[in-house]
Amino acid sequence: MEVRSHCPINYTLEHFGDRWSFLIIRDLMFKGKRHYNEFLEAGEKVSTSVLGDRLKKLEEMGIISKGEDTVKKSRIRYSLTQKGIDLLPILLEMIIWGGLNDDLTESPKEFMDQAINHKESLVSEMRQKLITEHLSNY
Repeated sequence: MEVRSHCPINYTLEHFGDRWSFLIIRDLMFKGKRHYNEFLEAGEKVSTSVLGDRLKKLEEMGIISKGEDTVKKSRIRYSLTQKGIDLLPILLEMIIWGGLNDDLTESPKEFMDQAINHKESLVSEMRQKLITEHLSNY
């Protein structure tokens, strides 16, 4: 992938310049979704063509990986790579900002409290869970 400049903000936007990529990562990171149909059923109603395209791009960028599902061998299972797990603090900050500024936020009050007041322990706990899950796919 060729980027226009190596400014850190530009580099990040070149990778995630659309909402769907972040929503797929959100679903993997916070909602435990692992399969195509689970992403498709998210509340934002992504089209099949956009979902397929974003999954492919995220895999090509090394943000997610796909493998065989342990239960149903014919089904593909997606997971975050270490590069994807490294996005945890960014997504957490997005949740905090959105949760504080959206009067109708769907983020649970308990999670918001933990994200705001105990951020370091939350990041550490979630990172370990995601790493363990990623390693169990191999």
